[in-house]
Amino acid sequence: MARSGLEVQKAAVKALFLREIKTRFGKYRLGYLWAALEPSAHVLVMLAIFGYIMHRTMPDISFPVFLINGIIPFFIFSSISNRSIGAIEANQGLFNYRPVKPIDTIIARAILESIIYAFVYALLMSAVGLMGEHFKINQLITLVCVWILLVVFSCGIGLIFMVIGKTFPETEKFLPILIKPLYFISCIMFPLHNVPKDYWHYLLWNPLVHVVELCRTSVFPGYVSEGVSLSYLAFCSLITLFIGLALYRTREKAMLTS
Repeated sequence: MARSGLEVQKAAVKALFLREIKTRFGKYRLGYLWAALEPSAHVLVMLAIFGYIMHRTMPDISFPVFLINGIIPFFIFSSISNRSIGAIEANQGLFNYRPVKPIDTIIARAILESIIYAFVYALLMSAVGLMGEHFKINQLITLVCVWILLVVFSCGIGLIFMVIGKTFPETEKFLPILIKPLYFISCIMFPLHNVPKDYWHYLLWNPLVHVVELCRTSVFPGYVSEGVSLSYLAFCSLITLFIGLALYRTREKAMLTS
């Protein structure tokens, strides 16, 4: 019986997903535990450098929990976006099979990164909870929606980067640099209300600010962040995905041409 297009794509994505797992973790003895090392080390370094200062600045909020809910969402965005740039080159030989398309590689990588960082997030939050840090996930639905929209937004940026990188190969080294400054202007190391209100309207154009602040609102019952909006995040995610899909649609054949 002939399969539908959706079933064919599902099978292709599954195969690419399993291939990504084997490629990234199959050759390491510790396997999947390596996925937790980078964000965990990053959190520990930031705690060592800024922990005392931020505890004095925010005495009523657990700084480790505050930091985790900033760093992990940014890592999801950065990882999906950056890995999308080289997705075609890494899977070039597979495109000889008609069911496999470049967009399938991004979907597979986005699913893998989402699972990895969801595991890392749960692991780190459990660890700080066992160490006595206080938090309460009081808006679980909001937290899940924010993560889903973050993945959609990241896939949209990844599609745009993939098309641009394949069309203009010299930009492949330049595009990841564009993401770096977002680390410092996405409220990862500081809360939005610490910024003078006159500058809020500049920061709030950045969808990642909404992601980070909404995540913190979901785990801190008394944390209030004015100006952030789930609706704005959804709008940016859908618009970015639409632009990415439109660019991909116009350049798919050209990208598959060797």
